Amino acid sequence: MTDPGWRLLLGLSLLLALWETGYPLLFPRESSSREVKELNGLWSFRADSSPDRNRGFEQAWYRSRLAETGPVIDMPVPASYNDVTQDPKLRDFIGWVWYDREVVVPARWVADEGVRVVLRVGSAHYYSVVWVNGVKVMEHNGGHLPFEAEIGDVIRDSPAQPCRITIAVNNTLTIETLPPGSIQHMDDPTKYPKGYFVQNTNFDFFNYAGIHRPVLLYTTPKAYVDDITVVTDYADNIGLVSYRVSVLGSPTATLKVTLLDKDERCVASSTGSSGVLKVTDVNLWWPYLMHADPGYLYSMAVHMTTATDKKVAYEDVYNLPVGIRTVKVTSTQFLINNKPFYFHGVNKHEDADIRGKGFDWPLIVKDFNLLKWLGANSFRTSHYPYAEEILQMSDRHGIVVIDECPGVGIKDIRSFGNASLTHHLDVMSELVGRDKNHPSVVMWSVANEPAAEMPPAGLYFKTLIAYTKALDPTRPVTYITDSNYARDKGAPYVDVICVNSYFSWYHDPGHLEVIPIQLNTQFENWYGKYQKPIIQSEYGADVIPGLHNDPPMMFTEEYQKIVLQSYHDVFDQKRKEYVIGELIWNFADFMTAQGLTRVVGNKKGIFSRQRQPKAGAFILKERYWKLANETGRLPPWTKYPCVL
Repeated sequence: MTDPGWRLLLGLSLLLALWETGYPLLFPRESSSREVKELNGLWSFRADSSPDRNRGFEQAWYRSRLAETGPVIDMPVPASYNDVTQDPKLRDFIGWVWYDREVVVPARWVADEGVRVVLRVGSAHYYSVVWVNGVKVMEHNGGHLPFEAEIGDVIRDSPAQPCRITIAVNNTLTIETLPPGSIQHMDDPTKYPKGYFVQNTNFDFFNYAGIHRPVLLYTTPKAYVDDITVVTDYADNIGLVSYRVSVLGSPTATLKVTLLDKDERCVASSTGSSGVLKVTDVNLWWPYLMHADPGYLYSMAVHMTTATDKKVAYEDVYNLPVGIRTVKVTSTQFLINNKPFYFHGVNKHEDADIRGKGFDWPLIVKDFNLLKWLGANSFRTSHYPYAEEILQMSDRHGIVVIDECPGVGIKDIRSFGNASLTHHLDVMSELVGRDKNHPSVVMWSVANEPAAEMPPAGLYFKTLIAYTKALDPTRPVTYITDSNYARDKGAPYVDVICVNSYFSWYHDPGHLEVIPIQLNTQFENWYGKYQKPIIQSEYGADVIPGLHNDPPMMFTEEYQKIVLQSYHDVFDQKRKEYVIGELIWNFADFMTAQGLTRVVGNKKGIFSRQRQPKAGAFILKERYWKLANETGRLPPWTKYPCVL
């Protein structure tokens, strides 16, 4: 058992060196040494409608209560602000919006200078500036990922006053942001009002904005566990968990690491900031429908203490869920725990009525129930990182995840410049730093449908993919392409080819008979050139729920049914060779910008936006359960779809 352990430690060295200089952000969990206080609910809100959107900074709205600067409205957090009012100007607003709220900080947090008080924002779109009691405590560039700051010193300066938190958020997209965009000014006074401008984007979902995920305060001791990295392997019946713990605030901290099974029995333990935990008779983490007990998680308890004159000065406890599994890619297969895994799943969006991209537990639970009803074993976080809580659900339920960064709509040659690349690398550092320990995450996707045929794309993606692999050598890296196989400059560097295609929809619309020929040609071309496994990462057709026609016509449920079945016939041929997965576009209908090709949003969902099934959902349900049953690894009670 020595060789696998040493192999893990050697492979971990580069990984840890990079991560220690990256963006460690442990998910806030309560323990005997940590408390969490949620700040969700109603905040005061004001959009800065001045011509240059800069009045809030010029007048320093952060220095007092927002209501004292002018009219405010109630705004729920977390939620997108776009759809919660009847104001069309706010729905399409571009620029700075301001939030504030006064919160009561527990007196013991303020009185005890040995306690760190941290303010954390789960995500905000896209550029954020945060003040506490008028003092700027942090800025963050980019949406979809968390950011935080220690605010103990600020609140202790005014211990008798409520803690006023002010957050300014700007949703403007530029050539150098992720996703990129551009502002177009309309200067013709005979056609447009003075100062009129629009935000242009190259992505097909609505540019929802605001504070989208929970805002909270949490505490740690002054000396605390700052980051944990785990990499897992196994040999025979022995599981291996290589770990590294980063501690801040004390150079002499003592660590004890204990691995507990589901019954809270200790199965391995160690001391020190790094090591390998060996688990006898290991329970591996398996995907849903691939094993009788999918999503098995251990709990790694990290206990840190510091001592002064034989007295405990600080004590910190952090519990990290750990799934023991391996991921490997060959030229024709994707292997989880050395067994072939076939992706039969969906693409999704964080999108729903009224709340937009706002975090919502009932919606998350509903979606996971629908995934399991379908027999889906996987999804892709198209086209940005999803909430950490969604990945935690995936870990527990055994749903495999392709984790995608916000690199969607990279179409302008200027977006392949050095400034854009630097920001893209920063985003990958944040994403990998946040999600590196999730067993459900099996692959990183660094972009969706970029203009990969442009000459600068080759070096851009070579650098980006190499950097991501250096951040995490344990997972394959891909990006999603719709470029011509012969002109794609980034494909040589990915581990898995992910291809989007919409035959008989965007190509040859209405001509269903072309699908088998064109899809087969697509697969043969890509595999023939690159000799890498292929996932059909998007395919589908728009459907207006309840619209029928025979013979089938576009936008009817009958048309979607034949599109799916035609793709599936080719998948069944190629999955015996090198096709390793199929992800329908899309799980549910979602909102987009207004346009001639969209009737109140994208209608390619197999479920409506309200999560009601279309005919395509039943086609996929029958297929996915059939695919799962063909693996021969299901226990008898799952041979037929269960009722959840």
